[in-house]
Amino acid sequence: MEASFESNPLIDRLPKHLKQFIKPQDYEDYTPINQAVWRYVMRKNVDYLSRVAHESYLEGLQKTGLEIENIPNMYGMNRILKEIGWAAVAVDGFIPPNAFMEFQAYNVLVIASDIRQLEHIEYTPAPDIIHEGAGHAPIIANPEYAEYLRRFGEIGCKAISSAHDNEMYEAVRLLSILKEAEDTPEAEVKAAEDRVEYLQNNMGELSEMARIRNLHWWTVEYGLIGTVENPKIYGAGLLSSIGESAWCMTDNVKKIPYSITAADQSFDITKPQPQLFVTPDFAHLSLVLEEFANTMAVRKGGPKGVQKLIDSKALGTIELSTGLQISGVFTNVIEHEGKSVYVQTTGPTALSYREKELVGHGTEYHAAGFGSPIGMLKGINLAIEDMGPRDLRAYAIYEGERVTLEFEGNIIVSGEIVTGTRNLQGEIVLIKFKNCTVTHNDTILFQPEWGIYDMAVGKKVISAFSGPADVNSFDMITHVPSSKTIKPKISEERKELEILYQSVRNIRENKTAATTLKEAFGAVSANHPNDWLLCIEIAELVYKAQDNEFLDKIVNHLELVKNKRPEVAHLIQNGLDLIFEKDLV
Repeated sequence: MEASFESNPLIDRLPKHLKQFIKPQDYEDYTPINQAVWRYVMRKNVDYLSRVAHESYLEGLQKTGLEIENIPNMYGMNRILKEIGWAAVAVDGFIPPNAFMEFQAYNVLVIASDIRQLEHIEYTPAPDIIHEGAGHAPIIANPEYAEYLRRFGEIGCKAISSAHDNEMYEAVRLLSILKEAEDTPEAEVKAAEDRVEYLQNNMGELSEMARIRNLHWWTVEYGLIGTVENPKIYGAGLLSSIGESAWCMTDNVKKIPYSITAADQSFDITKPQPQLFVTPDFAHLSLVLEEFANTMAVRKGGPKGVQKLIDSKALGTIELSTGLQISGVFTNVIEHEGKSVYVQTTGPTALSYREKELVGHGTEYHAAGFGSPIGMLKGINLAIEDMGPRDLRAYAIYEGERVTLEFEGNIIVSGEIVTGTRNLQGEIVLIKFKNCTVTHNDTILFQPEWGIYDMAVGKKVISAFSGPADVNSFDMITHVPSSKTIKPKISEERKELEILYQSVRNIRENKTAATTLKEAFGAVSANHPNDWLLCIEIAELVYKAQDNEFLDKIVNHLELVKNKRPEVAHLIQNGLDLIFEKDLV
């Protein structure tokens, strides 16, 4: 299906496994009420955030082409984002964390194109176009922050997940959908909340992905910048929440200097945050990110890195000191004196060098898995990868020779060498054997009947990370979320209300309207007494027309709505304040 926005080189170069999450933005699906919700939030945000947001926010609104009056169209956004080296694509709600991060690594902003319902105008746990478009997009116009976001994605998509992480993702996605949907039975919401709470309390040791998601939450989503005493907002979750952006500035929310300790501070998407982290500047974000990256298996490698991949039970990659990369589902690592001496994958495996699959070593050839010793030969101080031609000849590591190689950790490879594969530096990265037997003590790891044996060459595992080295090696068009966003029901009453909203919008835009303002007010006050936003929109136009008698009638009606619905009284008052206390935006 073709997306309803103009593509650009950034989108074109996305790998297929990311393109599977992109969906068209059908702009015609946005209703007049949706447009009014966007307009209210944006007017309120621009008014309030001009005082409490980082200076880049308002500048970014202009640079990214976001309008106050209209929900952004991806077509227009992409034309403007292209100028700052980014692009935007529409997705359906939450997508898996690794995919979300990888989009960022490609300088592509994912935008959940649905919009929150009027009943959730202040905050919704579900990602929506207000959160993504009005929250994330403006701030990336700041080059320093944009590079942090890209780098975060680049590092974050390599983070190794646990089995619990996927359960949590699915549970949070379902909860966000149920809470945003209309008329969801309370029992269903409660069950989904209980499931999320249970998983949060039983995560065990946090995985790399869980910890870097915490960093993402406390910076990209809910970050403050400046000093603890006088912070400004830059996190998209705060920028897009007219309720929490005000709440977070009060003393009710504890302010903490941002550091790597935020990686261990979990969060609850369904509640206002009790504490927030304050970074002195955007450069500090990058320093903490690099500090965290230094703790990750992608940089540390070793047996712990391999074990993280085994525990994840998911597709991952290890890189050896020669640059050879082994991608697959890792199921075993044999250790000796704190070092990995043998690794094993099960199922389709691919071998690569510098993120490019080696010819003849794809998943079809290694369909059943791959195992290889790693490390030094026993009693020899010179690693195979460091041996020159004379050394290789001296140790009979040569084509056509029958050789027995005994590695540290008592891994023994015995067979006839067929050939070797070298990297660009001339180091041997693979040795191919026939009639080969591989053993560890009394355990047979490979036997001649299984065919040709390919042995990886490398002194140690220098890196371990999530996903394949070469994205083209595997069919990754596999993830289908277990839940889909629920579209609002369109009742006859709702249809009538939408028509009234459209009429008022047409009057504001000097277009032909089905009713006058007085007729629209009469209809909404009589037939839709719980609605408040349309009355605010009418009051705004009447105020401009200086019809004080009619305006008083609208305000009196809104006072009745306040008394009847105290939960929206502050929203009504905020809307009136925007009209009466300052010039219209």
